Amino acid sequence: MPQAPAAVAETTEPGPAAARTGGSDFAPLLRTVREQGLLERRTTWYARGIAVNLLGLAAIVTGLVLIGPSWWALLLAPPLALLFGRMSFVAHDAGHSQICASRGRNRLVQLFHANLLLGMSQDWWNDKHNRHHANPNHLEKDPDVGADILVFAQHQTEGRKGFRRWLTRHQAVMFFPLTTLEGIALKVYGFRSVFSRGTNRQTPRERLLEGSLLVVHVIAYLALLFTTLSVGQAVVFLLIHQMIYGLHLGMAFAPNHKGMKIPTEEEFASWGHLRRQVLTSRNIRGGFFTDWFLGGLNYQIEHHLFPSMPRPHLRLAQPLVRAHCQQVDVAYVETGLVDSYRQALGHLHEVGAPLREAA
Repeated sequence: MPQAPAAVAETTEPGPAAARTGGSDFAPLLRTVREQGLLERRTTWYARGIAVNLLGLAAIVTGLVLIGPSWWALLLAPPLALLFGRMSFVAHDAGHSQICASRGRNRLVQLFHANLLLGMSQDWWNDKHNRHHANPNHLEKDPDVGADILVFAQHQTEGRKGFRRWLTRHQAVMFFPLTTLEGIALKVYGFRSVFSRGTNRQTPRERLLEGSLLVVHVIAYLALLFTTLSVGQAVVFLLIHQMIYGLHLGMAFAPNHKGMKIPTEEEFASWGHLRRQVLTSRNIRGGFFTDWFLGGLNYQIEHHLFPSMPRPHLRLAQPLVRAHCQQVDVAYVETGLVDSYRQALGHLHEVGAPLREAA
């Protein structure tokens, strides 16, 4: 699939240097980033953010208890959804070892946020997300572009029947409605991974820990809602909370790779780390709100090049990465938030075109 059109995406102009292949493209950039200390941990920064999140969670729980069985309590569902988004970004960063120097401490942070607070399996997420990072937009190896509910290449539309065929025809229109189910889907996938026999790579002790935290999350979450609200209010609160949470996650992840270059097998094999990550990723321009709302994932190129780089350093690395890409003639794509959604949805619409024409 082609990259986003140049008319709607800001790219660096090719520099005078000839394009090079292999790791040599990346090595000078890595050296510069290390020399400037951008790979050093920012544990205190994360500790402050985690403390703010936990205080916010405590405030919402207290609010539910004090308000009691009232429809006014539903006003707390949207801020709780946004708070779940904050905690998801922390879990994501811990999975990349951005927070602590110790892998074990990062795992504890992720278990606390993903399994206990969010009800999502950290092992399942890490396996899926690491495969994505290693093979971005590779149709056979990147689970994020594999043919499933959505498809990302026209050959993936072959053999689609029934509801899946209808969904593929209209997947651009249905994308954001479908993301409202993402929060619940993450829980289902996590539970299935932890409690499935023969498909889990963890030791029995690791599975017990993960499974116990997932069960505690579900019990505590449902107990909070059904003991403070009426049954009807609790169900509506749950739906509003989980749907906004899923939409928030979808809006954070959708702009990053959808509609960007999908490499052929030959291209992927010949590209080094720099090209694999930069040519398949898109950055989102914006200020403080964009950084906050997207959890730093708007610096997707920098994040993919340096997965362990702490989130607050991504914007500092951006000028270095952009300049380096210009020097080695690698297109650096950056666009606005709204336009990134237009590009992503346009790609999904294009992929579904053959089925609409055949209808």
